[in-house]
Amino acid sequence: MKICLYQGTFNPPHLGHLQVAKFVYQSLQFDKIIFIPAHKPPHKNLQENEEESFHRLNMTKFLINGYPYFEVSDIEFQRNTPSYTYITIKELYKRLKLTEKPYFIIGDDAFIQIEKWYHSENLKEIINFIVLPRNNDYDENIFDKLQEKGYNYIRLNMHKIDISSTQIREFVKIKKSIKEYTTKEVEKYIYDNNLYKNDDR
Repeated sequence: MKICLYQGTFNPPHLGHLQVAKFVYQSLQFDKIIFIPAHKPPHKNLQENEEESFHRLNMTKFLINGYPYFEVSDIEFQRNTPSYTYITIKELYKRLKLTEKPYFIIGDDAFIQIEKWYHSENLKEIINFIVLPRNNDYDENIFDKLQEKGYNYIRLNMHKIDISSTQIREFVKIKKSIKEYTTKEVEKYIYDNNLYKNDDR
């Protein structure tokens, strides 16, 4: 089975996340794309309690409702340690009995910093990267050098999406409509659970 992994904080998940997943799915003909909400991302201080972190997991499930080729994994919510990608993917290999490398969606801004990631040398041995544009101002030699070092990747030329979780949180805080930025189910969940109204992150 050809599997792609899509990890993120999804705080909250929005139509941009959905568009990325659909574009990758259609471009490379995956059998399945697995969304992996990060429980305790080591690079971000989410300033949330345990209940609030589960809201992100629940909202991601609502986001993909109706798409049978997408699923959400709660693998990072089953441990209290930092959500390092390498550890998560090693666990997924066991859980899913993977016999071939899965693919991993990443923005080009993050990919050029990949050597700073936890166990990066080991990580490159167990996944292939799908690199999407976030910023076009990089020296192309950076990508060639990473390829030479064994970081196997495919670059897809997807148009940039002008939606961000930060923007959605700010709109909720100032009582501005978010219906154009996420699904009806996620929008309802945010309001039903009074999320982001006092958000200072």
